[in-house]
Amino acid sequence: MSERATTVEGVRRTNLGEVLRLVHHGGPRSRAVITSETGLNRSTVSDLVSRLVDGGLVVERDPDPTRRVGRPSPIVAASRDVVAIGVNPEIDAVEVGAVSLGGAVRIRARVDIAHPAEADVVDIVVRTVDAWRADALRGCRIVGVGVAVPGLVRTEDGLVRLAPHLKWYDADIAGPLQEALGLPVVVGNDASFGARAERLFGAAREHENVVYLNGGASGIGGGLILHGRLIGGAGGYAGEWGQTVASLADPADSRVGGGVLEDEVNRARLVRAAGLTAPDDAELERGLTATQAAVEETARQRRILAATLGNAVNVLNPSAIVLGGFLGSLRDVDRAGFDEGVRSRALAVSAEDLQLASAALGENRLLIGAADAAMEPLLSDPLG
Repeated sequence: MSERATTVEGVRRTNLGEVLRLVHHGGPRSRAVITSETGLNRSTVSDLVSRLVDGGLVVERDPDPTRRVGRPSPIVAASRDVVAIGVNPEIDAVEVGAVSLGGAVRIRARVDIAHPAEADVVDIVVRTVDAWRADALRGCRIVGVGVAVPGLVRTEDGLVRLAPHLKWYDADIAGPLQEALGLPVVVGNDASFGARAERLFGAAREHENVVYLNGGASGIGGGLILHGRLIGGAGGYAGEWGQTVASLADPADSRVGGGVLEDEVNRARLVRAAGLTAPDDAELERGLTATQAAVEETARQRRILAATLGNAVNVLNPSAIVLGGFLGSLRDVDRAGFDEGVRSRALAVSAEDLQLASAALGENRLLIGAADAAMEPLLSDPLG
């Protein structure tokens, strides 16, 4: 069990949460597999699954009869009609997504807007969710909202202390959203939510020690997972990789004297070098080899990023490094070459078991991470 419970009802609630987490984070599985993974007996698992079915949180379906001999166990899957709303305000748009139990994005929308204020985000999210409730999410249960902000978010209350690219300072986005939607709201750093998503559903699922870096229009953020736990630091502000001093093996690579990492490894520089205007990540990735200027700028940024990650390997000894957004695109130009560049800048022993990957969840990673955080109360007490 994930926590101690001293009463019969407490034990039941804990076990319900454990079973729901299994099918939410791990995918559909049979009752027999759930019995094996939880160590509970068959009758207890049967009762727990029945309660979750009655609560509309999971569904059962017949197994594939060709897969095994004898009487097969029913398959338990998370209900796609239970959703949380993920929100990601950026300097050029606000993205909103409805994410089902199980981590699938059911529907998403992007509203282009330059430097949205808190009131703009609230208005966009409320209008979007109201429209979905009347149409695409009709009949669904919405359990909460998660907001992934490119900035420093205080853990204790979700106050956005500083989101410089959005020009938010000590901003309360949770209170107005909760009042407008009548739903609980959780707010966190965008890259930390991205790390959460990739650890639970994406490229880092098999890893307990992960460095995650996210590159977006607002700069570079990150998340750190050690022994399976997301590390937030004293106030929740850990992981600001973009504000570290850039690692420059060649001084000629510098473009900003005394600049930090996100000044040198920078999406806007890549966009200009590729001759683009407002590309999404897929268009930008194609543009990285489209012009000589783009090729040269891409190579420069890859060198700096690889050196930074080599330092991270030496300090933290992760088993996986995952790169999201335009950082994943920088790697994807030549994955083998980039990965070798990181390993060559790290101690051989620290890097011998290291795996590097681009974010598997693509443009949905931040929405999925934010929505998963919003589902936490449900996962902790499914029938509470």
